[in-house]
Amino acid sequence: MINFVHVELLWLLILLLPLLYFLKYNKKTYEALFAKDILEKIRVKNRGFSKKVRNILLIASAFFMIVALARPYIDKGDIKIKSSFINVVVGLDISNSMFVNDVYPSRFGLAKKKFYEFLKDMKNARVGVIGFSSQSFLVAPLSEDYHSLDFLVKNLNTASVSLRGTDFMSALEAANDLYETKQKKAFLIFTDGGDQKNFAKEIEYAKKHNIVVFVYAIGTDKGGVMKTKNGPLKDKNGNIVVVKINESIKKLALKTGGAYMRSTLSSRDIAMLSDAIKSRFKARGSEINTIKEKLELFYYPLGLAILLFFMANFSIRGKRD
Repeated sequence: MINFVHVELLWLLILLLPLLYFLKYNKKTYEALFAKDILEKIRVKNRGFSKKVRNILLIASAFFMIVALARPYIDKGDIKIKSSFINVVVGLDISNSMFVNDVYPSRFGLAKKKFYEFLKDMKNARVGVIGFSSQSFLVAPLSEDYHSLDFLVKNLNTASVSLRGTDFMSALEAANDLYETKQKKAFLIFTDGGDQKNFAKEIEYAKKHNIVVFVYAIGTDKGGVMKTKNGPLKDKNGNIVVVKINESIKKLALKTGGAYMRSTLSSRDIAMLSDAIKSRFKARGSEINTIKEKLELFYYPLGLAILLFFMANFSIRGKRD
């Protein structure tokens, strides 16, 4: 049975009735539709079908064009597709130290760039994103819509968020809340490590909730200066504070069964981290999506409409007008 996607457009066929009347009784149809000089160019003089036949061809062309616009199709039933995927939550550290520019363009800028590379490397994965500093907030729930994730992270607004401090426990709790399962949970963190030295509580929490932490550490051993509204950040003695990468966070990754990687200029580093996640998390989750299989037919009436239009205007030898 033939159905139509835009069945309401078939009402336009009614307009062909006055058009039929117009073409039948108006002897200057072409003169009304085209300028005289244009008409001389498109019409073959002393050739072609009679005006009556051309009028019929034009109406038939309009008829099939409307049918094509209504998108006829044959419904071939439903198809069930089973998809498997890996769930990964990504945590973006947005604390003040992440805006130090000891790496280009900044630690946070590099984190976003590496996040985009991560999306390209991950296939059959649902990715969720949280931002965190002294508190955590949701950027995007688990999703397979990578274009939306890319857009949300690219336009991440941190103006209304406190950027002081780095609370990794808050990030772990936010990541755990995004999962609906008690099975192993992948959590990838882009961070400079903050200034925390002891991660015993975070490791205990991660193990208790089956969270496997992967850390992509951004920053240099030389460090950089943290800028404030009043200039470079200084300690109580008036000395400029140099913020270096904190590798103590490596313990959080390794002791929860994850992996740790320092940032590099190579595009392969994030690919290696993606491979580490894939190797530890086989596609377990599955869902069944139902889609309708349609056989599109619109190109048939469209082809007829174009053919009839050209036959009406550039017809072979026939009766003269």
